[in-house]
Amino acid sequence: MSVLLLFSIFAPSFTLVVGLAGCRHDQIQAITQFKNEFDSRDCNQTDYFNGVWCDNTTGVVTKLQLPSGCLRGTLKPNSSLFGLQHLRYLNLTNNNFTSASLPSGFGNLNKLQVLYLSSNGFLGQVPSSFSNLSQLYILDLSHNELTGSFPFVQNLTKLSILELSYNHFSGAIPSSLLTLPFLSSLDLRENYLTGSIEVPNSSTSSRLEFMYLGNNHFEGQILEPISKLINLKELDVSFLNTSYPIDLKLFSSLKSLMRLVLSGNSLLATSISSDSKIPLNLEELVLLSCGLIEFPAILKNLKKLEVNLFNNLFTDLEGSGEVLVNSSVRLLDLAYNHFRGPFPKPPLSINLLSAWNNSFTGNIPLETCNRSSLAILDLSYNNLTGPIPPCLSNFQDSLIVVNLRKNNLEGSLPDIFSDGALLRTLDVGYNQLTGKLPRSLLNCSMLRFVSVDHNRIKDTFPFWLKALPDLQALTLRSNKFHGPISPPDRGPLAFPKLRILEIADNNFTGSLPPNYFVNWEASSLQMNEDGRIYMGDYNNPYYIYEDTVDLQYKGLFMEQGKVLTSYATIDFSGNKLEGQIPESIGLLKALIALNLSNNAFTGHIPPSLANVTELESLDLSRNQLSGNIPKGLGSLSFLAYISVAHNQLTGEIPQGTQITGQSKSSFEGNAGLCGLPLEETCFGSNAPPTQQPKEEDEEEEQVLNWKAMLIGYGPGLLFGLVIAHVIASYKPKWFVK
Repeated sequence: MSVLLLFSIFAPSFTLVVGLAGCRHDQIQAITQFKNEFDSRDCNQTDYFNGVWCDNTTGVVTKLQLPSGCLRGTLKPNSSLFGLQHLRYLNLTNNNFTSASLPSGFGNLNKLQVLYLSSNGFLGQVPSSFSNLSQLYILDLSHNELTGSFPFVQNLTKLSILELSYNHFSGAIPSSLLTLPFLSSLDLRENYLTGSIEVPNSSTSSRLEFMYLGNNHFEGQILEPISKLINLKELDVSFLNTSYPIDLKLFSSLKSLMRLVLSGNSLLATSISSDSKIPLNLEELVLLSCGLIEFPAILKNLKKLEVNLFNNLFTDLEGSGEVLVNSSVRLLDLAYNHFRGPFPKPPLSINLLSAWNNSFTGNIPLETCNRSSLAILDLSYNNLTGPIPPCLSNFQDSLIVVNLRKNNLEGSLPDIFSDGALLRTLDVGYNQLTGKLPRSLLNCSMLRFVSVDHNRIKDTFPFWLKALPDLQALTLRSNKFHGPISPPDRGPLAFPKLRILEIADNNFTGSLPPNYFVNWEASSLQMNEDGRIYMGDYNNPYYIYEDTVDLQYKGLFMEQGKVLTSYATIDFSGNKLEGQIPESIGLLKALIALNLSNNAFTGHIPPSLANVTELESLDLSRNQLSGNIPKGLGSLSFLAYISVAHNQLTGEIPQGTQITGQSKSSFEGNAGLCGLPLEETCFGSNAPPTQQPKEEDEEEEQVLNWKAMLIGYGPGLLFGLVIAHVIASYKPKWFVK
């Protein structure tokens, strides 16, 4: 918002025309030539030219804003772009330029006032020609691979916003940088900057309001000079690797400070006491991984505060359960500490409350129900007992996320939801809940994620949840669900948007009709309209909450993996399902993992599985399947794991890199199978030839002629998800924006 407002303030007084209508012919030629210098097949031509703005009087191009990811290739030093010397606004953010250095030709565009070049993979040092851009108000070079220092900024005297974060800049911050008269926002996070920081004596007149220095290698007492920048509103000095503890009293002069990030630093114990001189107007205090043992008493005094204390060493709250009641904290993250004992009564004004991965015991305090503005409640991975309070219905007009996973809660899920409830995520897995699923969940029309796995719920399959228009993930694993999973009319299951269905280890029975998988979301899955990679709540201005599921992949079990928005998984294992596997399974082009093991399926493996081209994990073991393994499975490029062990399969195992690379155990228990990776050879044996029954081919043709859009998605999604989970095992589910 601030960037847009800034440009509108400084924008020159000429009339701009969107598109090519007001552009001179030579300018249109230059813009077209620039586009043709790249592979632009992914670029919508209308969107591209709608990002061109021309001066209505002179016809010259003055603004160029390309769609994200529009161009692929190398930005060459002689590009026609650098002939557009009347440009005042240029945005090339997030394109697919082949990694190369920043062309010096940018220095020719000396009328530029706004320049965005972030997320393009540019390498090397910033050319000295950038010092020619003396009219710049905004310069964004963030998220590249740039090195060296940036002395060119001393000539950019009109600069107001400078974004150089997430690069490889090194050396000291140029002393001239903090003397720029209009500089209001400086972001240097995630670089290799060293040395000290010099703040001029005239700093009291500095306009600097936003300063982000986290994750660098500064030396000496850098915070003392920063304390002279009295107009600061936001300051990030996280992970400075200082050899001394930080005294919060250093920030007492920053009376306008609203957001302070000190994560990854050691804090002076006396400075977090109640008599600290920290600015009382502070709204957000982030203390992740600070090694704190004593609970900060300053939280009792601060107003309008949002606090993140994730991953410290707290064991108790330094007082009774009412230590936070009178606090005005709105956002409180106590996750990944060592808190024990009863859970405290939350602050009256609380909006987001996270305390996952601690050792809290006792009941969920009933006082929680009086916090009418509570939107996100995450008390997962604790030792809480007793029932889920029915009074949670008191704030169903605000409650978006309830995560009580991995506690020892008892009783049934309260049937408390009335029409218009805003709930999107409900996760109560790994408790001792009994009874049935509450039918009032039908009133939660925005519900997207439901996980009740590993409880003692005794109910039939919830066909009635089909009425929820946006339900995407349903996990019923390891309960006492029973009965058929086929609709009474023997038609498709067809939840409107369901793409993750985990019902393993229950007592489901019956067979599946041939058209069971018709009209499933997984047959035409697309990325979220908002472009989000993971499922979760992204609407809070300060925090992100991301849903997680337990993953079963390649025969391994992994906890708490994030849920990608662009894939589908099905797990019906460990039930008593029988009959043939529906041929319509071949319609699920976005399916990445399928587990039908430990059932009583009979008949042949559907040849249509060869059409599920994104499939990475397939487990059909311990059934009563017969016939040959379809040859088409050998051509599935991403199939990392397959098991058909302990069936009645015969014939030659299809040969292909993904098949022959499997272990012998994936095919054991089938007396009639031969070929690699088994030791039994098919030559000279009595093994029947590998062919598919005629009637099966006809059925496949009939099923795959059903009307369906078959869209494939990128390779290795689930494998990448598992790797990401390993890397991020100790990262929070909540993220500071």
